[in-house]
Amino acid sequence: MTLPSFLNWIDEERDQMIGTVRTWSHVNSGSFHLAGLEKMATLLAEAFSATGGDVQLLPSDQMPKISEKGEKQHQETGKILKISMRPDANRRVLLCGHMDTVFPETSPFQECTDLGDGRLKGPGVADMKGGLMVILTALRAFEKSSHHTQIGWDVIINADEEIGSFGSRKILTDHAKNADLGLVYEPALADGTLAGARKGSGNFSLIVKGKAAHAGRDHHLGRNAIASLAHAITQLDRLTAGRPDLTVNVGHISGGGALNVVPDLAICRLNVRIKAPEDQTWFLNQVKSIETELNNKDGITAEFHGEFTRPPKPMTKPLEQVFDLLKSCGSDLGIEISQKPTGGCCDGNNLAAAGLPNIDTLGVRGANIHSDQEYMIMDSLTERAKLTALLLHKLASGEASFPERETVQ
Repeated sequence: MTLPSFLNWIDEERDQMIGTVRTWSHVNSGSFHLAGLEKMATLLAEAFSATGGDVQLLPSDQMPKISEKGEKQHQETGKILKISMRPDANRRVLLCGHMDTVFPETSPFQECTDLGDGRLKGPGVADMKGGLMVILTALRAFEKSSHHTQIGWDVIINADEEIGSFGSRKILTDHAKNADLGLVYEPALADGTLAGARKGSGNFSLIVKGKAAHAGRDHHLGRNAIASLAHAITQLDRLTAGRPDLTVNVGHISGGGALNVVPDLAICRLNVRIKAPEDQTWFLNQVKSIETELNNKDGITAEFHGEFTRPPKPMTKPLEQVFDLLKSCGSDLGIEISQKPTGGCCDGNNLAAAGLPNIDTLGVRGANIHSDQEYMIMDSLTERAKLTALLLHKLASGEASFPERETVQ
């Protein structure tokens, strides 16, 4: 087929795209670094104004957390950037990304390095500041299409995706219900493979309280919270594979103090991944039994907190339809499109739970994300921007059809 001429403009933008991603990467926007997130949001708002869309900076909800003292608290999260075009269009596409990274303000990983082989190493270059550049360039290109007025689009860029999207979950769900297709810009693998079905995920905390006492003189009067928690952690760990592909990862333990004091507080924090929605009920029932056993111990109390924030995202018929459309676009561009299931999860899980079929690894090709070796393949900036721009063009021109809605359980 003859490709739309506006795709050639994307090639002309390559060097500018790389330079801007470098600039963005040098802004530390760790999920809890609010000043860095504010700076990043300002840069993104200015950049996305070039699309011609309406740019808004919106507040996000606070995120619940358990303090090191076992107290319920709330954590402020960064603001949400929203860009909208043609709000009255009867067909809408929702494009999602995040500006936060896993690298805190104190991280030593703060600079970009050109590795000299087509790869750019740097914090967030793949996950997902490169993906944000793909969104920006694809939309600027699509607005040059002769059919661009036939569909509307919304971009949601949140600041808390790496910590579960608690603060942005509502706005993502609301927009998912009013859209016809979702596109999310997490990085693809280095070879271009995309994520298909995804596991669901939840984060939890188990708080165990005992009774402090002198470890020598009155040890028998104390109730050791750490010892009780240790037994519970063993039980939690054994839940892994209690259901197919279910995993429990106890990722953090805190408690105790002076070695001559029986500890009266211990906390463990864990992540759970599930394959099927019914696994949630099974896991919560198992945890309830563990919690009850702890509370039946003399002088011990236990509380379990948390929730499943991202439901599983199965490979459904609507999602297969979206992949077929993307494969068609990839074929036109000479790009092979393949996918495989993954244990990871992202905002695409939440969009699917709201009934919106979506592909969620449309960002740059890269690897080693969440580490100081994170890199993106620079040529994939233009490659992936063309893929999205062509997909939007096919939908707007009527050459391709929107998928069916997902069934909401």
